[in-house]
Parts: sequence; structure tokens; C-alpha cells
Amino acid sequence: MIRKFHVIMMLILSGQGCIFYSMAGSIPPHINSIAIPLVDNQTAEFGMAEAVTDNLVEKFTEENILRVRDETDADSILRGTIIDIKDAPYTYTKEEAVTEYRFTVSMKIEWFDVQEDKPLFEKNFSSFGAYGLSGDISTDGIDNDADGLTDDEDDDEFGDAREFATAVAVKKIAEDILNEIMTSW
Repeated sequence: MIRKFHVIMMLILSGQGCIFYSMAGSIPPHINSIAIPLVDNQTAEFGMAEAVTDNLVEKFTEENILRVRDETDADSILRGTIIDIKDAPYTYTKEEAVTEYRFTVSMKIEWFDVQEDKPLFEKNFSSFGAYGLSGDISTDGIDNDADGLTDDEDDDEFGDAREFATAVAVKKIAEDILNEIMTSW
């Protein structure tokens, strides 16, 4: 009898824990759409605001978790500010020669609930793409897009090295932002 009572109590308590956990971090039920206005670019890097905004819109459209709408029609707004761009040496040889550069984009994001007139979250994001000095990313020996593949193994590593690193950084930061919103459900 006591054993049966303990089993029932454990089921009740574990059920309450699951209910609480599943409720934590839930997106408000009235949010079904998102507006993604042009991000602000506080850097001198030309075209970054458009590239980041386009990638965000593309990711949200692909995943279809929230309908992308105009600001006047959306339940929430995703506002972003590019706060820093770094294009700096990352890897050196023992002779201190640079072998790899990293193009890093850092930005601040605010996801805002229009109806409640309050932020759902504010967070900083940073992402990078890598490139070497050779100018040919298909033979530089670097995993330029951090997918675990280099050169001949990777069918999407081609083109201008710095442009590719920039595109990778922009794509990754859009994915990170989308993942943050998806994990807040």
C-alpha cells in the first residue's frame, strides 16, 4: 500500500515538473507573425545591413515558424543593430605568418511584442566566416564555412575568399537568431 502511494506521488510530482517545464519559455499565443525591418549598421562595412536583413527574412520564410509581415501588420518585430565587424588574423604559423583570417559580425537583437509593448528578449549575437590569404578558398586548406569539410571535400567553397567569409558569417548569424526564437517557444 505504501509502495503504491509512493509510485502515485512520484507520477504526480514528475507530471507537475513536466507541465511547469513545458510552460516555461512559451511564446505568447497572440504572436503569429514577425516584422523584420532593415537592420541598423553602425559599422563602415558597406551592404551589411541589407545582407543581414535579407538572410533573416529568408530564414524565417523558409522555416515558416512565424509569418513575415510588414511592421504595421505584425504581432512582433525583430530589430537588429550591427555593432561591430572584425576582419582580423586568427591563425598563425610558428614563424608568425598569418594563415587564416576571420570575418566576424556582431550584432544586438531585440524581439519585441507589439500588443504587450514589451521586449520578448534582447541579446547579442556574433558569428564568423574564415578565409586564407591565397584568395582561392577551394585550395586554401581552411574549413571556410565551419561545416567540417575543406577544399575538395566541400562543394560550396568557391569564389572570392573575403566575400565568402562575409556570406558565411551573415548566414550563421541569421540561423542563430532564428534558433534563439525557436527555443523560446
